[in-house]
Amino acid sequence: MQKHLEKLVGQAEVIFWDFDGVIKDSVEVKSTAFEKLFSDYGQNLVDRVRRHHEKNGGVSRFEKIPLYLSWSNEVVTRKKIQEFSNRFSLLVKQSVIDSLWVCGFLKFIECHYMTKKHVLVTATPIAEIEEILQALNIRHFFYKVYGFPNSKSDVINKTLRSLKIESKHAIMLGDSESDYKAAKDNSVLFFLRATELNKDLQSICNGWVFKDFINE
Repeated sequence: MQKHLEKLVGQAEVIFWDFDGVIKDSVEVKSTAFEKLFSDYGQNLVDRVRRHHEKNGGVSRFEKIPLYLSWSNEVVTRKKIQEFSNRFSLLVKQSVIDSLWVCGFLKFIECHYMTKKHVLVTATPIAEIEEILQALNIRHFFYKVYGFPNSKSDVINKTLRSLKIESKHAIMLGDSESDYKAAKDNSVLFFLRATELNKDLQSICNGWVFKDFINE
């Protein structure tokens, strides 16, 4: 991890975390699940779905699935969205649990969780992320956990206000544009976990980038 990130983590009072791509290397798992979910609609649609999903990490499946259904010429109903969402959940949950940790995460969180408030903000539905955290035995590391339908920007805002913490004493660790925007909306310093999928965002973050929790 870059030394200036370690230093700023040491100074922060609250750390906001995304999950996929920051704690677990699980973005590819969800790409594959979306491909399977829409595999009956042809390769062109599958490719389009994958590109959109990977470009829009951190956006809820409940926003993506209606869009993808419209691309497939399905009649988009609440029942159809729920059906596809349930199928998606079955495809991804165990795969996320089984995916690799982002290098160094466990050691990092064990060193800091007693002295900082760690808040997880993810687009994964709240019941599902709670099950995943329990299965991984890491729920106790987090002061609060928020999933869909909570807005990441709203969660950061409400958390800072309830804890009476100034934005300068908080940081956000994420890997997507939605994470970056949530931090920016609240004047919170954003650190980007660099991957092959967020190269455009890496240039915007002006050096506030890390590869993982061990390597610079």
